[in-house]
Amino acid sequence: MSETPTFRSGFVNIIGRPNAGKSTLMNALVGERMSIITHKPQTTRHRIIGILTGEHFQIVFSDTPGYVKSPSYKMHTAMNKFVEGTVEDADLMLFVFDLTEELDDENPVIEVLKKVEAPVLLILNKKDLVADQRAEDVTGWWKKRIKFVDSIAISALKGNESAGLLDKIVGFLPEGPPYYPVDQLTDRPERFFVGEIIREKILLNYSDEIPYSTEVAIESFQDSSTTKGEAIARIQATIFVMRDTQKAIILGKGGTAIKKLGSDARADIERFLQTKVFLELTVKVRDNWRDDESALQRFGYL
Repeated sequence: MSETPTFRSGFVNIIGRPNAGKSTLMNALVGERMSIITHKPQTTRHRIIGILTGEHFQIVFSDTPGYVKSPSYKMHTAMNKFVEGTVEDADLMLFVFDLTEELDDENPVIEVLKKVEAPVLLILNKKDLVADQRAEDVTGWWKKRIKFVDSIAISALKGNESAGLLDKIVGFLPEGPPYYPVDQLTDRPERFFVGEIIREKILLNYSDEIPYSTEVAIESFQDSSTTKGEAIARIQATIFVMRDTQKAIILGKGGTAIKKLGSDARADIERFLQTKVFLELTVKVRDNWRDDESALQRFGYL
């Protein structure tokens, strides 16, 4: 008679440099679109929890912002603190390194990893873009600097190695009961993800400094019904920028740019909420909000 497998659960925190593929990896492992993904660095600004529950395990993943080498604003410093905070509460750390990135002894993540007491798993991402020898060389380079319990080369975007990586992760989890209900996917409310979807569309629709100068605040989120009795979510969101010139760019000539932004965002929000959405976007100027502690507190950085 076979024994029932022991249930394992734990906190698995993902860190790495900007654009290493951390969010793509968590989304692939959780099987849900928890974090926004674009080709631009610093897409993720907050620590985001994604929960994966299997028959004999529960993994509480934590996606973090990319560690900024030289913070230019208090916002960057706050983002780095999200990363540093993961060192203290991890049962397992996943360090994601982009195989196309240059190896650098000045990489600031090295100092963070040296403080980690939990096991650290080295994940070499984007292996489909490099030769096999590159993965071997990079593995050797990192193992000379940090003590890893194991390593694996993957393509998070294609997800071909997700099952093998998942098995490795579960193997390092401690025995214990689940921390969250089996049907819960995150600890964030719906309005947080709505704001993230809008911010993703800003990243995709605008270029240069505009996406990095904006922040989205959900002012109201109400469930109601139309005159025909159909469910509808009525959402009011404010896009904050730092200068009047940026506001003009967000709006576009005759409001064409913000109309497209609203249309793109509404379509994704409807898919996310599984209901019809009425989305109202406004744009306001808040000078230098990235260094304004009261603004950063409002936006959830402090």
